[in-house]
Amino acid sequence: QVRLVESGGGLVQAGSSLRLSCAASGLTFSRSAMGWFRQAPGKEREFVATISGSGINIQYSDVVKGRFTVSRDNSKRTVFLQMNNLKPEDTALYYCAADLAIISNSAPLSYTYWGQGTQVTVSS
Repeated sequence: QVRLVESGGGLVQAGSSLRLSCAASGLTFSRSAMGWFRQAPGKEREFVATISGSGINIQYSDVVKGRFTVSRDNSKRTVFLQMNNLKPEDTALYYCAADLAIISNSAPLSYTYWGQGTQVTVSS
């Protein structure tokens, strides 16, 4: 059974940083591309970043590029999202997702497994 568990969310002020983690179990982690998505109330789920199984191929949305960094530690079966210079518009429920392919993309439908999400709230 595949399980993805996010952690690290919280309430912070604008300009602050947070580091999200997503611990995976039940899948061949090093061969699974991982993605981060977010969803704000009343909005569609939005792509944030994706990282290939090897960690070499990385893609960000234009909105977070330069502020967020995705990484992974395959020995710990964990993917991270370092978020710097947070803005109120970054407020959302953040999800990690796993693709059965070693390289993925920005489309939510490409991902097979999803976590329950961790809330990030940025106050102005």
